[in-house]
Amino acid sequence: MTLANDFWPHCGFHALNRNARGWLVPTDAYLQGVLARPELALVSESCAAEIALHESLAAQPSRVVAAGELAAIEDADARENYTVFLRFRDALQSAGTLEAYYLQLMRGGAINVPAVFIDAMVQAMLRNLLDDCNDATEARAAELLFRPQRVTLQDGQMLAGDRSTLDMLNETAGLGDVGRLLLESGALQPRIDLQVLGADNASQYWQDSGRYRFLLDLTHELTQDLSHGLTFKMTRARSGLKSLARVLERWVAHFLGVQVVIEPAHQITDNAWRWHVGLDVESTAILNDLYEDRVVEADRMQRLVSLFTLTFANPAEMRADVAGKPVYLGLATDAGGLVRIKPQNLLLNLPLASSS
Repeated sequence: MTLANDFWPHCGFHALNRNARGWLVPTDAYLQGVLARPELALVSESCAAEIALHESLAAQPSRVVAAGELAAIEDADARENYTVFLRFRDALQSAGTLEAYYLQLMRGGAINVPAVFIDAMVQAMLRNLLDDCNDATEARAAELLFRPQRVTLQDGQMLAGDRSTLDMLNETAGLGDVGRLLLESGALQPRIDLQVLGADNASQYWQDSGRYRFLLDLTHELTQDLSHGLTFKMTRARSGLKSLARVLERWVAHFLGVQVVIEPAHQITDNAWRWHVGLDVESTAILNDLYEDRVVEADRMQRLVSLFTLTFANPAEMRADVAGKPVYLGLATDAGGLVRIKPQNLLLNLPLASSS
């Protein structure tokens, strides 16, 4: 696989093969990468049975594992970790591709693998469908689909920062255990060195191993105060929300084979509002309440990061009772300012003709 920019180099993408549809086929090399995750790494307390199983799977990750091999592992947590890995491996290989397994898992309703495995799959699948991407803002926006973000308002800008990175910098100032000790002792003041991703530093995103330190500007509209109490509002051409919309368009096309156009919106004024999809738990609840004419408190409304309109390029691919109507999307933070996108929502809840 050749690419313009080799971003997210450790997501497992290069260890996967594409089938004729462009979906990702698991390989032994990909499973070896999963096995190398910290949750499955050997530790000094690992017993002989665990060491033997780990080493044999590292050499042959697709091999059959007898029940007795798992039972021989002394530590219950380690035994459960390998059980989960084997369940994930077997279901993935049975499905044939990451995409098919992801859809089966989400449509089935019973999630029996850890979130870290699912997020890793989402990252690899996004890396695949963005393989031709030369827009750093679009790649950064795609991170929202598998890495929770903290959203804050700063000097009129709505900025999204990677939660894990922000938490790490707050706890250690980026200096690991030494930084944590210095912060706790008061010898070092917290300092978060982050950049807002833009045209002037976009080249660093492709090269920077610390790319998760880039903030994404989600400001969609700028307001400028004029004289005599007037204001001028201007829509930003390169809002991170527009980049997120482009990623979501690709996501839908890749999985469902339908072309949609998604655009950020400020409000819903449609008297014939027929369908909506929340991109996360919070926006789903808010849109449901608004649709049912229930009162939504001001503090909850303020959590809405954005609304979007989604239109089908071919209305015939929609359910007949809503064909030609826009689908409204929502994106919101929780009470703590955290955004957790559930990318499966767009795949499960669009009004497709095939599901009517």
